[in-house]
Amino acid sequence: MKKALITGITGQDGSYLADFLLAKGYEVHGIIRRASTFNTDRIDHLYQDPHVNGVKLFLHYGDLADSVNLVKLIYQLKPDEIYHLGAQSHVRVSFDIPEYTADVTGVGTIRILEAMREAGVKSRFYQASSSEMFGKVREVPQTETTSFWPRSPYGVAKVFAYWATVNYRESYGMHATNGILFNHESPRRGETFVTRKITRAVAAITQGRQKELYLGNLDAKRDWGYAPEYVEAMWLMLQQDSSDDFVVATGETHTIREFLDEAFGHVNLDWKDYVKHDARYERPAEVDLLVGDASKAKRQIGWEPKVRFAELVRIMVDADLAAAQKHT
Repeated sequence: MKKALITGITGQDGSYLADFLLAKGYEVHGIIRRASTFNTDRIDHLYQDPHVNGVKLFLHYGDLADSVNLVKLIYQLKPDEIYHLGAQSHVRVSFDIPEYTADVTGVGTIRILEAMREAGVKSRFYQASSSEMFGKVREVPQTETTSFWPRSPYGVAKVFAYWATVNYRESYGMHATNGILFNHESPRRGETFVTRKITRAVAAITQGRQKELYLGNLDAKRDWGYAPEYVEAMWLMLQQDSSDDFVVATGETHTIREFLDEAFGHVNLDWKDYVKHDARYERPAEVDLLVGDASKAKRQIGWEPKVRFAELVRIMVDADLAAAQKHT
């Protein structure tokens, strides 16, 4: 039985990855931060399903700012694979807490890599890199060789983590891979992210519980994929004989206006009747256009997206409509 360690297991990607790995027969370990309230809703179903009573899921308290704990945990577990997904992952918020973002999102990666080296393990390492590293894009579409120009503290921290992964791979011969994932969404997306904010608002508006939705820049263009498919790409990367860096994307770009069209149109509403502008949601430096070329991933690891933009939006709206109806 293979053993995997996931940082950020309670997040969107971490929870889908836990689902995926457990279905593959892995023993899965996750790092969670100690808090006064439970934040495990995305993985609670793994304990509640009567068909998976023998599920091999174990949670450990830890923090990406605590290197001693990371060394001890990795030494004790000796995982076959480490998926480093944990971060302060909200781009707009990173402008408000840049130092914390740099420490957790950037230096946190060094702490994991150094913990692996200190513990003497031969784990395969996955770093969750981001399309936000491209920022003010130098070419369209973006590939593994496109130069970085990050436009947020989050993007800067992710560039640091990316090069740290490359450096440890080249310096110490680690099987360390960067997955440069473009935007990927799902019903488990955090409620403060614009896509989920929109789909939750659609559900609330149809029920009469909300009248307006406040958003920032509606013209930003993004490459949106389906999160459960993207975690499969992570796994495929670590099954390769040698480590490398891969873009994971759909190759399509859509504006937030188009997302609004699809989401509100799905319930026969016109978003222009409900959406208002709020400058507080604007970024100090905007990323205008992101669209990835995943040809290398298709060629080398056999991955390509199946769920496309319109279907993704419908999946999210339907899930939020169903959730809203449960609470009425």
